[in-house]
Amino acid sequence: MARAARETTPKLSARERARRALRRRLERRPRYSGPSINRLIPNILTMLGLCVGMIAVRFAFEGHFGQAGAMIVVAAVIDGLDGRVARLLKGTSLFGAEFDSLSDFLSFGVAPALVLYLWAMQSVGPLFFLPSLIYAVALALRLARFNAALFEDPAQPKPAKPLFVHNFFTGVPAPAAAGLVMFPLFASQALLEWGWLVSAQALRNPVFVAMVLVLVAGLAVSTLPSWSFKRVKVKSGLVLPLMLGVVAYATLLVTEPWAALALAGLIYMGMLVFSGQHYRRLAREWAAAHPPAG
Repeated sequence: MARAARETTPKLSARERARRALRRRLERRPRYSGPSINRLIPNILTMLGLCVGMIAVRFAFEGHFGQAGAMIVVAAVIDGLDGRVARLLKGTSLFGAEFDSLSDFLSFGVAPALVLYLWAMQSVGPLFFLPSLIYAVALALRLARFNAALFEDPAQPKPAKPLFVHNFFTGVPAPAAAGLVMFPLFASQALLEWGWLVSAQALRNPVFVAMVLVLVAGLAVSTLPSWSFKRVKVKSGLVLPLMLGVVAYATLLVTEPWAALALAGLIYMGMLVFSGQHYRRLAREWAAAHPPAG
């Protein structure tokens, strides 16, 4: 019987035997626990943003203020990518959110404050370090408030917010605050390239730079609603003008980068007025459509 069974069993080729032996070795291979590469990529981007913020501080200490401002812009670009990459790769995590906030505090809170202090206010006296300190603390409070809003206490449930509220930030977000506060440096660099030395030096005035720091610090911790462009929809009739505007701005960014960065700060400051008006209009419409019960 055993001999008959052996005779009916088909013989395996050498290739098939090698394939089966390889499969058995792979099945015995230990499986490692830990995050996949996809989950590490967003954190790697966040780490790069933090390093770029530190490089901006180093450039400022060496007196290369143009390079320092450029590094802060690079950090803002990386910050805009890491969250989107995390959602695309399904690599969001609590660790990543906390790490991102710490990176934002360094790149958009500490770095701009130190760069502007060394650029315009260091030679005046220690008192002018106070505006830089106020700005850095304000950014820390703004990021702490943002993180606290993500983790609500289940024991104290809050009423559901209207849907339009999710289209707005509360206060100016950290990357935008860094762009606003760096306006004097960006504009001064543009004027220096154009040969307008007197105007460039006027923008380096310590009092003016201190006022910008305090103003942007107030905007960061305020309750002013500012547009979250991730969810803002554009009317169909405005799509073509918007695309043409983007092309025009990209051209300016390539030919006159400092002027383009300074212009972006002015445009965003003007948009804050319209975003506040838009929020109040939506709030009135929602209140009219949902009168209080009783």
